Amino acid sequence: MGEVSIVMATYNGAHYLEEQIESILANTYEDWTMEICDDGSTDRTLSIIERYQELYPNKIKFHPNEEQLGVTRNFLEGAMRANGEYVMFCDQDDVWLPEKIEKTLKFMKEREKLSGENTPIAVFTDAKVVDGALRNINSSFFAYNKLDTKKIDLPHLLVENKMIGCTTMINRGILDKVIEFPNFARYHDWWIALIAAVFGEIAFLNESTMLYRQHSKNMVGSQSFFAYVIDRIKNIKKQKENLIKTEKQAWEFCEIYKKYLLEEQRQIIWDFANIRSENLIERRDRLFRHKLWKTGVARNIGLFFLI
Repeated sequence: MGEVSIVMATYNGAHYLEEQIESILANTYEDWTMEICDDGSTDRTLSIIERYQELYPNKIKFHPNEEQLGVTRNFLEGAMRANGEYVMFCDQDDVWLPEKIEKTLKFMKEREKLSGENTPIAVFTDAKVVDGALRNINSSFFAYNKLDTKKIDLPHLLVENKMIGCTTMINRGILDKVIEFPNFARYHDWWIALIAAVFGEIAFLNESTMLYRQHSKNMVGSQSFFAYVIDRIKNIKKQKENLIKTEKQAWEFCEIYKKYLLEEQRQIIWDFANIRSENLIERRDRLFRHKLWKTGVARNIGLFFLI
């Protein structure tokens, strides 16, 4: 059993999978094991995984799902299966830089030393945005998307996730708080971020530790801020639907954890989750009262009019 468990969720990822696994094998830190959880691939993904499992039987474990779980549930179940003291999430199509595990783990242990090893902690890093051929698009995911990594308190995280799952490491304290698998979580990293914000802490390492590959088949990808704005203008209906999904995620989080929440936390989450039950004036008042904001003026204007 490695000190670090790497949870990789796969689904028809044969095109880039070998490159990703090789980049992890090339990391400077070696005390890790990998849990690969496949969600019903029909391409060469399974044969690639089986080959690497044969080559590295003490490193790589294979868990084919009996039924399709979807990306969020696949990652969360994989994390709960992991045995390491720390868990890292891994996409099937990126490339990890050689010191990714070592630097992230060092940062995690520094945070535990400051806050206590029993404190639920999630740490995340920056990433270099690249195209399918690994050509540089931007040296910083957060600069490219104009996201503020300082705004990781509960109100901000209720409306906008900042934590990129493929750069994230969590400790046992976080895993102990996963008491029920959600049905309405937008993404696994967003759900983990909410847990960390409520029960522990989130910390950002301002360094790119991986190449975040953008291609046509990404489940969730990056885009320039300009492209983001244009997309939102063209797809107002879709953005409203996504906001409603985000409110539903907050509602489910409140339902699962309500008896563990501080009163102030419960009120903030509940007010956002049920914001559409109020009139327009009260909805906007809740945004200001609880500081339920995204990053930047453009995003918040959109939120103000969509809510």
